[in-house]
Amino acid sequence: MATQLSAETIALVKATVPALAEHGVAITEAMYRRLFRDEHIARLFNQSNQNSGAQRFALAGAVLAYAQNIDNLPVLTTTVERIAQKHVGYAILPEHYPFVATALLGAIKEVLGEAATDPILAAWGEAYWFLAEILMNREAVIRQDLVAQTGGWTDWRRFLITEKRAESDIIVSFTLRPEDGGPVLRHKPGQYLTLRFDTAGLSGVIRNYSISCGPNSDHYRITVKREPQGEASGFLHDSARLGSVLEVTAPAGDFCLADSPERPVVLLSGGVGLTPMVSMLEEIAERHKALPTYFVHGTADRHSHALAAHVRHLARLHDNIEVATFYERSEPADAANTGYITIDWLRDSVPLDQADIFLCGPKPFLRHFVPSLIAANVSPDRIHYEFFGPTDENLAA
Repeated sequence: MATQLSAETIALVKATVPALAEHGVAITEAMYRRLFRDEHIARLFNQSNQNSGAQRFALAGAVLAYAQNIDNLPVLTTTVERIAQKHVGYAILPEHYPFVATALLGAIKEVLGEAATDPILAAWGEAYWFLAEILMNREAVIRQDLVAQTGGWTDWRRFLITEKRAESDIIVSFTLRPEDGGPVLRHKPGQYLTLRFDTAGLSGVIRNYSISCGPNSDHYRITVKREPQGEASGFLHDSARLGSVLEVTAPAGDFCLADSPERPVVLLSGGVGLTPMVSMLEEIAERHKALPTYFVHGTADRHSHALAAHVRHLARLHDNIEVATFYERSEPADAANTGYITIDWLRDSVPLDQADIFLCGPKPFLRHFVPSLIAANVSPDRIHYEFFGPTDENLAA
């Protein structure tokens, strides 16, 4: 494998940027159509993201960004890490990469027609395998690190649901323990699990859920909102029982609390986006007693507010945790602010000029707050955010 791309390849790939900007989604649609002719490859993907179109847009954006920055790849380091983490979560292995190469190059030829000359296709083939090598090497390191730790594993492992607890009218928590009785890897607060539902009779259904408990060697907890027409959430809410089996890959993701936080922390969430924040809060309450922490959460009303009592309990254990809640619709007995979190409130109430700010919630929530924080002179390197689903935009750009 070449240690760097040739100048000719770089020039040819950059020359395709206008075509990718115009036809990128059509190319990724054609690529996935070709890719999913292989059933065993189709089963690696979250088909919910495929059906919504989110993954096609996300991949089109990633391909375009790669072409635009192919002569300056360090700017894509964060994107590469996020993709590698996803691949480990979905148990994507080196032997799967040739299928993607064939589908991608075929899709470029299909959509661009005569404009996809042999030199263009050859350049994109070289560029694909150059990036694939970077990803495969990083994924190998991640897997080696997982299996080197107590409780670590790769591929799918069977877990039992050992506790099911309603957290609100629309959100339920599930405690998961390994069927083999062994320990689990201590996750990094903020990471997620990837669950496969074949054992539940939902063949091919795969979902990511943030871990909502603090790191430990015994179990994981996920906290799941019921989604309209959601196959996985519908099963978990309505059909899952104690003892139900789910297949799980090891914790993944780079949206994490630092091992030794050096600055105050603001945990800012909307809706069920509070789940990774509660994992971080448990870790802070347990291990970082002196860390100034601000847990700021917004949701529709008390009936959709999950883990509220648990968060207040953690705050009582820690002299430096402050909790603020916002309800769109409040009732007289609610100890919450009415309305929405605003950037002005944050500027007045938390140390925006000092803190690391972690955000998780629906895309409109993130689309509002990430640019607003940057406009409020918060350095982008102190803004950390997690999407639910494919990342199809760079909010900090």
